[in-house]
Amino acid sequence: MMLLSQITVHFTSFVISFILSFTNIGCNSRTNTTTVPVLSEQKSNTDILPGAFRFDKYLPLIKGKSIAIFANQTTIVGNKHLIDTLKSLGVTPKKVFSPEHGFRGTADAGETVGNYIDQKTGVAIISLYGNKKKPSADDVKDIDILMFDMQDIGVRYYTYISSLQDYIEAAIAYKKPVIILDRPNPNGFYVDGPVLNMKYKSFIGMQPIPAVYGMTMGEYAQMIIREKWIDLKNTQPEIFTDEDKRSSIDLTKCSITIIKCGNYDHNSRYTLPVKPSPNIPDMQSVYLFPSTCFFEGTVFSEGRGTPKPFQWIGHPSLPKNLFSFTPNPTEGAKNSKLYGQLCYGWDLSGTVEEVLQKTNGRLQLKWILEAYRLFPKKDSFFIIPKSGNMEGSFFNKLAGNNELWQQIKAGTPEDEIRKSWEPKLSEFKVTRKKYLLYKDFSAE
Repeated sequence: MMLLSQITVHFTSFVISFILSFTNIGCNSRTNTTTVPVLSEQKSNTDILPGAFRFDKYLPLIKGKSIAIFANQTTIVGNKHLIDTLKSLGVTPKKVFSPEHGFRGTADAGETVGNYIDQKTGVAIISLYGNKKKPSADDVKDIDILMFDMQDIGVRYYTYISSLQDYIEAAIAYKKPVIILDRPNPNGFYVDGPVLNMKYKSFIGMQPIPAVYGMTMGEYAQMIIREKWIDLKNTQPEIFTDEDKRSSIDLTKCSITIIKCGNYDHNSRYTLPVKPSPNIPDMQSVYLFPSTCFFEGTVFSEGRGTPKPFQWIGHPSLPKNLFSFTPNPTEGAKNSKLYGQLCYGWDLSGTVEEVLQKTNGRLQLKWILEAYRLFPKKDSFFIIPKSGNMEGSFFNKLAGNNELWQQIKAGTPEDEIRKSWEPKLSEFKVTRKKYLLYKDFSAE
């Protein structure tokens, strides 16, 4: 006999499938539908429903309203972009705000992206990763509700959470309500890494959180508001979830409405259906990124310009008996390190399960420690700013402190480095629990 919860899941899946089949028919009849880049290892997540899939929870709130949405190529429902889906359901976004990598997700990391009219959707795209990172008063003067729907990967130095913060701060400043369509965090099953020292605050780290913080976008939004980590303009926006079952939104002030994921918790292993950015092509890169992104602050190749970004790590000066590869310019990695040079190092790729075993549910430092040990020119391992002072280095922005590079240079064992993250890491874990919307992962 099926349990009631099982019946609910299957019924919900049936309803969603019906809606998706309807919206696909509507979208396929158009010539301007939005295509999305598919992950190289796509798997079905039939039971987990991202917030965008739960139309009954938010369509009544936006029908007849002028909306703008912060979106990119991950903003999908089934195999269609949410913009196409909303248009087929009678809601056409007036504007789209886009993050790092652009609306289509093809721009390089850090590349400036401009404004334009998207040819496939006809919607105005306003870049928030170019001349500005927040919507202006002029951008939102004709907007009733600001929506946010992007797939994050749960790492502090992955910039979508910084974009979320700026978006919320703008909404507060201009008294606009926000609807966040929550999505699962594929790295949401653990918390680890050094907590950011606010002295090293930047767009790749804006809040005192560890490298891997174990929260969805909706949970994170609750935390930065309730902890008053952002500019609240002497206000305290109300926060709602779809469980509050409101039929309308007050358009005269800022509030936050979070449309939760269905059938998700922090023990879930969620496979992303599309690439969240050009150099995160598969789940192996998702799982390795927290550990291998530190190589961006060194002279090593982190695998950009190869089929395995953040999985192939190396440098021309390492021993030639190691794994070898040659990075070259590619879409989304047009400008990076060591292009055209034969590099020696490590192939950390494998099946998803093999990579999960390598990372072992925590941020791994062993690869960067070994890379430094083997590198012959120790003084040039880290990319040093023109000032000659590591204090302002990109590596320190990634680490969130000025200690990690010195610990690596001193040959400090990984266990001792990890101990230095306390007590801040444990303190964050306590703070985090106050804002969880989903059942937490099993205690360590």
